[in-house]
Amino acid sequence: MSRKRPNEEVSNEGSGSTRSELSGQASDVVQARDISGGVHFHGASAARDAPVIRQLPGDVRGFVNRADDFARLDRILAEDKKSSRFSTVCVIVGTAGVGKTSFAVHWAHEVLDEFPDGQLYVNLRGYDPGPPVSADQALERFLSAMGVPPAAVPAELESRTSLYRSRLAGRRMLVILDNASSVGQVRPLLPGIPGCLVLVTSRSRLSGLVARDGAQRLSLGILNEAEAVTLIRNLVSDYRPADDPTEVAELSQLCARLPLALRIAAERAASRPRMPLRELIDDLRDESAVWDALTTGDDEESDAVRSVFAWSYRALNEDAGRLFRLLGLHPSAEFSSRCAAEMAEITISRARRLLDDLVGAHLLEQQSSDRYQFHDLLRAYAIDQVRHEEDSAVRSTVLRRTLLWYLRQTASALAVIAPGAVRVPLTATADDYPVAVFADHGDAVRWYEQERANLVAAVRSAVDARFYDIAWQLPAVLHRIYARFNHFDDWRMTSDIALAAVGEVDDRAGSALILESLAKLHIQSHQLDVGIGYHQSALAIRREIGDQIGEASSLNGIGLAMLRAHRLAEAKSYFEETHSLALRLGNRGWEAIAANALAYAHAELEDLENAETWHRQALELYRELGDRGSEGDALRCGSQIQRGAGNFGQALRLIEHAVAIAQEFDNQVWEAWWLIELGRVQAASGNPEEALDQYHRAAVLHRRIGDRYREACAWDATGEAYQTLGRYQEAADFHRQATATFRELGDQWSLAVSLINLAAASTKDGRPGEAEAHAREAERILALFDDPAARRLHDRARTL
Repeated sequence: MSRKRPNEEVSNEGSGSTRSELSGQASDVVQARDISGGVHFHGASAARDAPVIRQLPGDVRGFVNRADDFARLDRILAEDKKSSRFSTVCVIVGTAGVGKTSFAVHWAHEVLDEFPDGQLYVNLRGYDPGPPVSADQALERFLSAMGVPPAAVPAELESRTSLYRSRLAGRRMLVILDNASSVGQVRPLLPGIPGCLVLVTSRSRLSGLVARDGAQRLSLGILNEAEAVTLIRNLVSDYRPADDPTEVAELSQLCARLPLALRIAAERAASRPRMPLRELIDDLRDESAVWDALTTGDDEESDAVRSVFAWSYRALNEDAGRLFRLLGLHPSAEFSSRCAAEMAEITISRARRLLDDLVGAHLLEQQSSDRYQFHDLLRAYAIDQVRHEEDSAVRSTVLRRTLLWYLRQTASALAVIAPGAVRVPLTATADDYPVAVFADHGDAVRWYEQERANLVAAVRSAVDARFYDIAWQLPAVLHRIYARFNHFDDWRMTSDIALAAVGEVDDRAGSALILESLAKLHIQSHQLDVGIGYHQSALAIRREIGDQIGEASSLNGIGLAMLRAHRLAEAKSYFEETHSLALRLGNRGWEAIAANALAYAHAELEDLENAETWHRQALELYRELGDRGSEGDALRCGSQIQRGAGNFGQALRLIEHAVAIAQEFDNQVWEAWWLIELGRVQAASGNPEEALDQYHRAAVLHRRIGDRYREACAWDATGEAYQTLGRYQEAADFHRQATATFRELGDQWSLAVSLINLAAASTKDGRPGEAEAHAREAERILALFDDPAARRLHDRARTL
């Protein structure tokens, strides 16, 4: 099969699009970080305006007065509207349970119209029993809410902060940073220029923000007696309107006039309308007396809150009390009713009834129909109660049961999100737990998104409890989901924990799995050499223990990284070794994967006859196995081969079939990448205008996914199409964008290709000096490569 090169086409081809495992998922081997700037596609429809961000929690029922404090916030807002130099920061400080969050959220609801671009909210959990939310994590959440794809979120805190401030620029937003414990949590989350108002709530004074950042401090005190009595009356008036005002005042005093304690006490009173208030007060006094005997009495407000907690807890029925304290063992403050049922070994319907009891007693907050969370003080109390009332064996059993449940549910979600993924061998007892039945792919993804933070917390909890098997198996399952959504922070954190945990149990096969996860993480983050090193470490272990299927996976993974780096001879060698091993094992799945990889390698080497032979073998095997997703990728490879041979009609049929498969699976990763090949076929067939439509669709999808490398490939291809249309200035603009991205990612081969395209466009646009500089840089880079394409491109560079 001879190669035809119409118009001396130069392109960034599909290196790395083959599969690295039996999942049938395209291997996203080049993902990247920050997206800066933008490119306008002429003739393309304008993107929709980003939706207004509404992260504000719901308002609080029965809020009372605090008129002076609200007036102070109103004045701060008025001053902020006049400010032209600085963003305004207000730190709301006060003791635990004084109502800082409720106060900030209530005021925010009152002034919604002042912030037309929306509100950002994060609970920094600075005083939770567990680890606080770091500035890194908060920025990831904010950037995601503002439409930044996960892979486009920079790894470094400083870069995240810069991107966040850039996204806030020109917007009028309210930012609420709740429960901050340190200046370090807050400062990276402050806007850089005027336009946004920031409210911070904290038990600490955060003096550094006042001194260095010009923050204003609003100290929120306990309610005065009239306000405290009003709050109680507002909450109980429908149930017991005739209570003696003196006794209501006495009850408020026992609650230290703290809103959290007052609400709990009022709920207890409202739920017992026939019990005289005096009896309730005496009960609370008795509880306070017991607590006073056990404490030093140095903090009267904390002691009062603790007494109210204990008073309300003792009033629960036995089952509700047990559930309350067992929930203190949950890895985080938030959970679902299904998880609560598993922890207590009760039915979901029973769990929901008990959770309703706890919400009614103000011992839990209900976030949605099936999500609940603790106030940090109440979570600390639940933890204390479970430690005192349940022995260590019970606590250990409940925690392990909870973590195994999360492991099993995650494996179930993975089976739907990536149906062909290789199954991680789980701890035997994990199979004893009920499997969540997800209705479809979207249902499984929604479960993962809801539980994402809990899954990271579960990994931490497992290693803290020395459940090392769970501490490595859960990340081993999760990494396949992280790879799909580019959640690099969680992937890195859990994999590091897993690597240490698997070493504790000396599970060599498990070590190889985690090393492979780290390899994929680094390759997907465009750190190819680091990724190859992890793959090689996993390969050594697998050969040592005789894991030949794992060996095939490692060999293929190394080959994919080599292919992505355009180290073609090395890539081909690894794929050949993978194929030989698959034949010896009689494993048709790995035989298909290796054949498809070899088709790509030979296509890149411009050996189209061998590429076609391997392609046909791979396509036949994938169809025999019923692997539709991998069939689509083989069709995409076949299109590249036929296009290279000048058989454009056949190429078009193959790539249209591939794109249809991607759309059938609703897989935007496949669709976005294969659309670029469709555009290339259309361009080679003499239809550059049609090609531009495909490149535009591909670029939009890749930006949404967060794959900067492939987005840049779409830009570079767009530049080629504009050159064909004689629009050289526009072509050069796109090539510059692509060149900048490839340079930032360190992709030398793609950079060289794009530089040659930019040199060609600059020549035709009447800028010979620029063209000369770009061509000479491309020559220097191409000297690093020795293959037919590199030699041909090097020769072309000399003519520019």
